[in-house]
Amino acid sequence: MADVLLRPMTAADADRVLAVYQAGLDGGQASFETVAPSWASFDAGRLPAHRLVAVDDTGTLLGWIAVSPTSTRPVYAGVVEHSVYVDPAAQGRGVARLLLDGLIASTEAAGIWTIQSAVFPENAASLALHRRTGFRVVGVRERVARHHGRWRDVVLLERRSPVVN
Repeated sequence: MADVLLRPMTAADADRVLAVYQAGLDGGQASFETVAPSWASFDAGRLPAHRLVAVDDTGTLLGWIAVSPTSTRPVYAGVVEHSVYVDPAAQGRGVARLLLDGLIASTEAAGIWTIQSAVFPENAASLALHRRTGFRVVGVRERVARHHGRWRDVVLLERRSPVVN
């Protein structure tokens, strides 16, 4: 992916990050959410040190990845939940893999030992990506919430760092 670079997400990326987020939500296989939050809400809910964007050689933002703490309890400081979104026009180019690899490096460097995610079982591309990057299926939460009027399951995934003990 010589034409795609990773860099830290900044507030200047807000409009594009939220547009890519909304495009993913509109696809119906990314989240129980249906509307992207405000930038203030997005910013408040994600750890600043682990937010990356993928940009092409013209600077166009193609996708993003970020983590949220799973708990405020100190014993869970090394456990995060991530989200990764890629512009539909950039899908299939390895952008999500580049973002996830960058996030893994970032979190391991910070001593984070577990990255979690919850993925709809119908999202085969996301499940395959996670398996290729060392995530394992922990279980399935059946009928955990309604999405567009119907009950949905989620596959719980986690990646334990082999280098952070």
